[in-house]
Amino acid sequence: MLQGHRTWIFKNKPVITATATTGGPFEARGKLADDFDILHEDLWMGQDSYEKAEKVLLEEAFLRTTEKANVTKDKVQFIIAGNLINQLTPVNFAARTLGAPYLGVFGACSTAMEGLAIGALIVNSQSGNNVLTGAVSHNAAAERQFRYPTEYGGQKPPTAQWTVTGAGAALLTAKGNGPYVTSATIGRVVDMGLTDPFNMGGAMAPAAVDTIEAHVRDTGVDLDEYDLIVTGDLGKIGRDVSLEMLAQHNVQIDESKYQDCGLMIYGEDQEVFSGGSGTGCSAVVVYGHLLNRMIKGQFKKILVVATGALLSPLSYQQGETIPCIAHAVSIEYGGAGQ
Repeated sequence: MLQGHRTWIFKNKPVITATATTGGPFEARGKLADDFDILHEDLWMGQDSYEKAEKVLLEEAFLRTTEKANVTKDKVQFIIAGNLINQLTPVNFAARTLGAPYLGVFGACSTAMEGLAIGALIVNSQSGNNVLTGAVSHNAAAERQFRYPTEYGGQKPPTAQWTVTGAGAALLTAKGNGPYVTSATIGRVVDMGLTDPFNMGGAMAPAAVDTIEAHVRDTGVDLDEYDLIVTGDLGKIGRDVSLEMLAQHNVQIDESKYQDCGLMIYGEDQEVFSGGSGTGCSAVVVYGHLLNRMIKGQFKKILVVATGALLSPLSYQQGETIPCIAHAVSIEYGGAGQ
């Protein structure tokens, strides 16, 4: 059901029956390493290109998710997934492996929640069941496409962010045990005229604020009702900017409950500039760490506001500004929907 202008309310409460996350060697050294299902020792993952390695990450996340849910590949009715690489190529090939009907989506780093929102809409409307959704990114593949190959050794400013090598997947069903999706507020494109591709957190912050405001306006929810509000992935710069903007817009938010996936995934000893980023960032943090904490009873209700910078090498080369977007999904655990 549509409520307000931009929010879907899922009265049937689609259940996140199972999730799985995969990561690379740098993520294995991070703060959330214990929440990954599979961690690789090198960036190649037995492949001859980084793009093929990215495909492996998502394939593994998909297959581990279905295994944990005890659902065979032929029972998956829809796949909804995306990444950063041109034409979603690694994701297309991963979807080929499973063979289910497939919807490729692109929201840059907001893709994980875009897919979760669409998947929940399908299940909630009884248009399908066993909907598999996921997102993936690979540091070296993203660097090669959007910036410079890592072998080049280009220097980055403090505002830059580190693309996560990882994939997260979730299986949505009409019934079952697990956290459930209660609503999704769909973002609109916000462009404040920034052009620096090394400051995507600053560029994305207004989109996050816009979606949070829309979520409050559409649902009437008090943000204090959430145990955690997490963006993904603004990094340090973007989080600070978003807090300033929320205060300017008179949106009351408890800073202790307001975190960012890009600041959660890596340790203090890892040089990631302003924080982590990439399509896989919010996917692995939410589908791994945060849902694990929900199941353990540490959170009952969270709001995930995944942000994306919708630039491309072509738009940058043509001197365009950076359009951004954010999609918010509320997830609960306990009580109805179990």
